Amino acid sequence: MGDWFTVTVVSLFKYQALGNDFLVALDPAGLPGNDELDKDFVSAVCDRHRGIGADGIMVVRPVRPAAGRRPDVTMELRNADGSRAETSGNGLRCLALALLDARALPGPDVLVATDAGPRLVTVLDRLDSATANVRTEMGQLTVGPARPAPWLAGQWQARRVDAGNPHLVIMGASLEGVDIAELGRRLEHAEPGGQNVEVVAGDGGGGLDLLVWERGAGLTEACGSGSCAAAAAAHAAGLVGSRVEVHNPGGTLVVDLSGVDALSPSVCLSGPASRVCRLELVPSEIDVRA
Repeated sequence: MGDWFTVTVVSLFKYQALGNDFLVALDPAGLPGNDELDKDFVSAVCDRHRGIGADGIMVVRPVRPAAGRRPDVTMELRNADGSRAETSGNGLRCLALALLDARALPGPDVLVATDAGPRLVTVLDRLDSATANVRTEMGQLTVGPARPAPWLAGQWQARRVDAGNPHLVIMGASLEGVDIAELGRRLEHAEPGGQNVEVVAGDGGGGLDLLVWERGAGLTEACGSGSCAAAAAAHAAGLVGSRVEVHNPGGTLVVDLSGVDALSPSVCLSGPASRVCRLELVPSEIDVRA
């Protein structure tokens, strides 16, 4: 047979956390790129009309040296547009569940090296064969000072939050009438390197309602790091306690802020994650358009 019968097939697993969906490659062999994924390939695969469709893609890489406990895996995370991201609360929870589902690690704890530092993820309990509750440590968040939010009419307050990745959290009394798509497009690139944009309001019961525009992905059903950033900003403003239910469009995440300093809390994120399917991908057949 001719050489054209020889093709490279790569296994990908699709996982989602409250509708925030990711493609997971547990083995980078066969994927375009050496130390990093090819940006155009990622955007083509994540395209919801001409590709598989996802908010991002994660690849398990060899472990990098680190102080303290040696991480179990290294995560390379790419947004849907192909840009590299430092971390993702929902992505980390999906990745850990994928590793345990594949029996690549015994669990329930998985220490993941990210571009934002090591993150400990724990698969807490199984809800069914495809779904589990998963918690991840998000590290210390840095909450900036409050300032006016001129982008929205009315009484709004904005804070920048560093959650290992950059966030602009805009807080007000109600989400009614907020066009997060228009606002997100306008503010995503207002800072060098881009930023995630969250608009939040109290739910009347000690929790938060959230709309999110993610850097490199756009509108998403949920954002883990964004939920943590929103909870930390609201906590610094005295609007919520140390345990916050954050209601994303796709469902509810729980944020625990255990730090003593309100402007630099140590944060954990909990919620469900699910396996969607396994895919066999032939990278050479992906239509990459510059």
